[in-house]
Amino acid sequence: MIGGDRRSMLGAELALLCCLFLGSLCTLASAATRHHMWEISYQFTSPDCVRKLAVTINGQTPGPTIKAVQGDTIVVVVKNSLMTENVAIHWHGIRQIGTPWADGTEGVTQCPILPGDTFTYTFVVDRPGTYMYHAHYGMQRSAGLNGMIVVEVPPGQPEPFAYERDHTVLLNDWWHKSTYEQAAGLASVPMVWVGEPQSLLINGRGRFVNCSSEASCNVTHPDCSPPEFPVVPGKTYRFRIASVTSLSALNFEIEGHEMTVVEADGHYVKPFVVKNLNIYSGETYSVLITANQDPNRNYWLASNVVSRRPGTPTGTAVLSYYGGRSSPRARPPTSPPAGPAWNDTAYRVRQSLATVAHPAHVVAPPARSDRTILLLNTQNKIDGRMKWALNNVSFALPHTPYLVAMKRGLLGAYDERPPPETYDHAGYDVFSVQKNPNATTSDGLYRLQFSSVVDVVLQNANMLTANSSETHPWHLHGHDFWVLGYGAGRFDPAVHPATYNLKDPIMKNTVAVHPFGWTALRFRADNPGVWAFHCHIEAHFFMGMGVVFEEGVERVGELPPEIMGCGKTRGGH
Repeated sequence: MIGGDRRSMLGAELALLCCLFLGSLCTLASAATRHHMWEISYQFTSPDCVRKLAVTINGQTPGPTIKAVQGDTIVVVVKNSLMTENVAIHWHGIRQIGTPWADGTEGVTQCPILPGDTFTYTFVVDRPGTYMYHAHYGMQRSAGLNGMIVVEVPPGQPEPFAYERDHTVLLNDWWHKSTYEQAAGLASVPMVWVGEPQSLLINGRGRFVNCSSEASCNVTHPDCSPPEFPVVPGKTYRFRIASVTSLSALNFEIEGHEMTVVEADGHYVKPFVVKNLNIYSGETYSVLITANQDPNRNYWLASNVVSRRPGTPTGTAVLSYYGGRSSPRARPPTSPPAGPAWNDTAYRVRQSLATVAHPAHVVAPPARSDRTILLLNTQNKIDGRMKWALNNVSFALPHTPYLVAMKRGLLGAYDERPPPETYDHAGYDVFSVQKNPNATTSDGLYRLQFSSVVDVVLQNANMLTANSSETHPWHLHGHDFWVLGYGAGRFDPAVHPATYNLKDPIMKNTVAVHPFGWTALRFRADNPGVWAFHCHIEAHFFMGMGVVFEEGVERVGELPPEIMGCGKTRGGH
């Protein structure tokens, strides 16, 4: 574990480095160091009233919300008390400028934390906004190891909207099968799919509707009591919403209250009003509501599955008014909102297109890119096993983390042949089942010229079943990217770049690729390190839907020995 003196020095250095990036926005004098001590362990919990083992932080799931101010240094000491299972924690949306080894991605930036070991994550939160953290080892995220990060603006710095108070909303989906069972099924021949979740959770609580079918189900258990969100009549509230789902795309609604979208993935949005909000795994939003409805009744917060045929009931919580005649825990007098049609892709695309940068906070993208990587996303088979692939290559994590292997020049730690950068886009029919479903597996990666501008176009296609294509939320570690455009059908490199939004594109770290469509993004490869880019659906990344980018690894400082100890670094640091 990193010692106290070294931690303090490192924190100060990181804060200074952050200031170099942030300029006048950074105030070293007000920056604080915030310490957290976490023990990761399995505990019996009943988040949807069914008793099950969950991965917890200090005995709780979700874990504690990390609250900080822009420029603060976060120090999280993690003790792995799982005893028979490794762990790693990713700080989703935090760019890790100067600390790529703290990204928490097992196999990419660190060796996992072994049972009984302690590891310290130290990093600066360089930008205000709403973020999350979650496990990044195997499929542990769906076992309960997750939580939110809220980074406030420094005192005296205005935001482009006003509100009196805020609430945090963490959306999740929940299975009764263990992640071991799910992973074993995915790796089997024939594959056993994880299936639809049994419940949808809001702030870690839900209600399994078929309680009588489960002997361990107890509807009076406090773990599954509906979450309550109190409001004062006439006040405006900021709801910070994050989706840490393992599979489900969701639609979120606060019954009877319009929502004004003002933030996405830590960036200010040109405000627009919605009745309900589509949110994909890995995304965060802030919405404003005004408590202007009848205060003498309660209202539903509702979470519904979209983009997949729903097999899971609505997840619910309760909005209650202070001073009203209704008990805060009273069930609202109406049925929970059912949300839009699950297969209304056009409705969801319209919201994606409406999400652009706030006029006063536009960060102009470079006018052109230095390199374009066109990735065809397909379902494939390798040795009879169902996989996902990009340009016919299914991703596999190496045993030695890329960051360690590349910084130390360890030969043979990964495939040094890069994956393909394009596919036969002129001749490929994205609406048909591909003729050759066989793919290869590789742990190769893309090496990017430092500070170059890179376009990535994600192309969705038909799966191995006719007339089927799913929504895939893609998350880039270590960066924010400009979302340049969305389209239906096959992307044409000779035509569609002319339609890109270069005027006010939103910057995000996670973006959806809609069924049978494409999404184009642009980023500058200016954060030294090695960074994962992958589908945020847990099972899909497990099955190979991801790639890795390296940029400026020679500029990375001395690696902490604590991130080593596996693969070719086993047996010593």
